[in-house]
Amino acid sequence: MEWREQGIVLGVRRQGETSVVAEVMTRARGRHLGLVRGGRSRRLQPVLQPGNTVEATWRARLDEHLGFMTVEPVELRAAQLMGSAVGLYGIQLLAAHLRLLPERDAHPRLFDALELIVGHLHDPLSAGALILRFEIALLEELGFGLDLETCAATGGREALVYVSPKSGRAVSREAGEPWKDRLLPLPAFLHDAAAPTDLAEIGAGFRMTRFFLARHVWEPRGLPEPEARLGTLGVINRSKA
Repeated sequence: MEWREQGIVLGVRRQGETSVVAEVMTRARGRHLGLVRGGRSRRLQPVLQPGNTVEATWRARLDEHLGFMTVEPVELRAAQLMGSAVGLYGIQLLAAHLRLLPERDAHPRLFDALELIVGHLHDPLSAGALILRFEIALLEELGFGLDLETCAATGGREALVYVSPKSGRAVSREAGEPWKDRLLPLPAFLHDAAAPTDLAEIGAGFRMTRFFLARHVWEPRGLPEPEARLGTLGVINRSKA
C-alpha cells in the first residue's frame, strides 16, 4: 500500500531514539499517522512542526498497519504561528478538534477550513471567527449540525438572534422574546456571512458552540474541554484591552 498527498502537520510523538510518529491531516485520507524515521533529526524537526504543510508519502504492507511516512516541506509556517499567542493555541485547538474524528476518515471540508485558518492565525478577531466557524462545521461533520439559517418557530430568516439549546436551531428576536433567558445568543455574522464587528460577538459564538460540543461530544466521551480552547479564548479576551 502506498499513497502520496499534501497534508498539514497536527503533531508528533517520539518513537525510539531517532524516530517519531507523525500525525497529518490530508484532504483525501483524513487524519493519518505514520512512522517517520529520523524524525528527530535537525533536518526534519523544523519540518514536522504543527501547522506546516508537507508532501507526505505513506507506505505499508497492509492498509491497517501504522506504516512508514516520509515528508518534504511545502510551506513552513510554524515559526509564524509560534510567534503569536493566538496562533500557538489555535493550531493546538484545531488539532484537538480533528482528533475527535476517526483516523483515516476523509473530511475534505474540514481540511479546506484548516488550510485557510492556518494562514490567518495572527489576528484574534479573524482567527476567532474562523475557528468558531470550524467548530460549527465540526459539529455538522460529527452528526450534530446546527441550523442557523431559519427561525425554528416561524421559518423566517430575519432578526435571528437566538439559538435553541434543545434543537440547535436559530430563533428570531420576536419569537424568542418570551423565552430569551433560556436561549443562547446567536452572533449576527454567523448567519449573514458578514465579518464579526467585535470580539464580544466572537465570545458569544464560542459560548454557543461550547454548549453543543459539551453536550454532544465531550461529555458523552468523558472528555474535558480542551486546554487549548481555554487558552485560545483567554488570548482573545485579553486582546480586548
